[in-house]
Amino acid sequence: MIPWLALLMSYHCLIGVAAENTQLERIERCQTRCSQGLSCKSRPEFWFAPVCQDAPTGLTSNTVFHNVSISTVMRCEEKQKCTLHLRIQTVVDLMDSVHGVSICTNSAGMMTNCQTIHFNKASRRLMSGLPVKIENDCTEVSPNQQLQVTVKTVPSYCGISWSSMYHAPGCINKDLRKNVPECITGTLSYIENPVKKELTVNVSDMLQDHDYHLRLCHKDFICTGTGAHTLLKKEQPSKTAVLPYSRPLPCLCIEGWSAVMDAPRVQVCPFKDRLEELWFGITFDPLEEALIWEPACPVTAVAGLCEKKEGGDCVDLPDSLQNISREKIMFAKVDPQPQLCMKFTAGSQSWIRCPFADGIKVWDVIVSKRHGQEELQILSQVTARFSVGPWVTSAESPVGQMTDMTFLEVEKHKPIELDLKGRQCNFCQQVKRIDVKYAATVVRCTKLCMSKLSSPASYASTGIIIPAAACISCIVVITLVLWLLLMVFRRRKEKRRGVCLSEKPTDTEISEVQSHRSVRGRVLMPDPLKCGNNEKANLLLN
Repeated sequence: MIPWLALLMSYHCLIGVAAENTQLERIERCQTRCSQGLSCKSRPEFWFAPVCQDAPTGLTSNTVFHNVSISTVMRCEEKQKCTLHLRIQTVVDLMDSVHGVSICTNSAGMMTNCQTIHFNKASRRLMSGLPVKIENDCTEVSPNQQLQVTVKTVPSYCGISWSSMYHAPGCINKDLRKNVPECITGTLSYIENPVKKELTVNVSDMLQDHDYHLRLCHKDFICTGTGAHTLLKKEQPSKTAVLPYSRPLPCLCIEGWSAVMDAPRVQVCPFKDRLEELWFGITFDPLEEALIWEPACPVTAVAGLCEKKEGGDCVDLPDSLQNISREKIMFAKVDPQPQLCMKFTAGSQSWIRCPFADGIKVWDVIVSKRHGQEELQILSQVTARFSVGPWVTSAESPVGQMTDMTFLEVEKHKPIELDLKGRQCNFCQQVKRIDVKYAATVVRCTKLCMSKLSSPASYASTGIIIPAAACISCIVVITLVLWLLLMVFRRRKEKRRGVCLSEKPTDTEISEVQSHRSVRGRVLMPDPLKCGNNEKANLLLN
């Protein structure tokens, strides 16, 4: 089935391309043509078809009409003023009972339009029994019009007719877009300025002698305007306008049309391949704990939640995939964590967006130090339930494994310390919130390795020993400083004594001393230790 389906799609694609590029045959005027030797005239008929009569014996549709074909031709008065005409060709076996041919077209909501072709009586008798070719192209049609074409005999015989449906070429055809007023849309070209967020649009091949509308719109079932709109006057020599935009969305299009009633419109979408612009605008409702995203453009994609790992991979969370079209999508009961992300997939491409990457979270596992030892605590801004367990990695199993899970409830703003089970270094705990539907796993590890002396008991004794040692050290230092000062003093004193002893007193000095009288039982004598200009008097006891 699939190969046949692909073949059918390819066939329709080729038909569409051919229809778009087909050049229609031109005619100068509409006319009716019959085979050489057969004289015929045509006239339009807008009345109701006459009542049919019984056909002669042996007369059937297959014996009368052969090789009926329908096509479209174009008749132009001047440039951009062309009309479409239906050309019907058939071969008729001429006989006495057939005086002519009636060609009628009928479409929904329209009156039946007929062209009646009568054969000259003399030429009809002359060519009786011979096949004759008849062609008429005087039936005017509209682009993309669907018609029922019926060919009958004149007079009308019951059951003697040929009928078929025909679809006239649409405005997708380039020839029609340039020449038929109903199809002329103009040609749009643009230059993007991403810095200023502007599109400079130029219009060419627009409908002559008419103003022209330009705007930006978001394309969906209809193209909804964004506010950027301008009217190009027919008098303007340059058909150029600048349209500002806010975001380069894939559904943002430039739309143009002539300022006439029911004018066809042309759309060009400059950013149609910029799907990455869609995956923004993710919001979080903290009351409902819901993650919400609404597409700015209709898109066929899949959205889901994933948990981002240290290596950069984002692992899909189970039961989180949702199809995207036009409607808003919501993930209820989501735990906001920086590593919880949304994954968008369109075709073979995927995009990751992490709305909580800026640090939005309602709980965390905190690593703290006490008594020189690392501890793990859960601190939450809401009352929540958690699963806790060791996160084991090894050479045999480099990927983290979860074992020995326990469950606990943490009240709002009341931290709970995690039991490390006697492990004090290189030990990891994985914590996950379990009272929500979608949550990521948080892993925290202790890094400091403690020695035996670093236990709480040894830390208490160390708290006494260290201050005592500091006091002893201070005493030793002060003692050394005093001893050094004493030694310096002694050395200076010995030095002075040695200098003074080396200077002997003269006879005059001795006689002066002996001549002093006794004062109140005491004798005042000069100091025999005299150094330089300094003299000291000693008070000697009698």
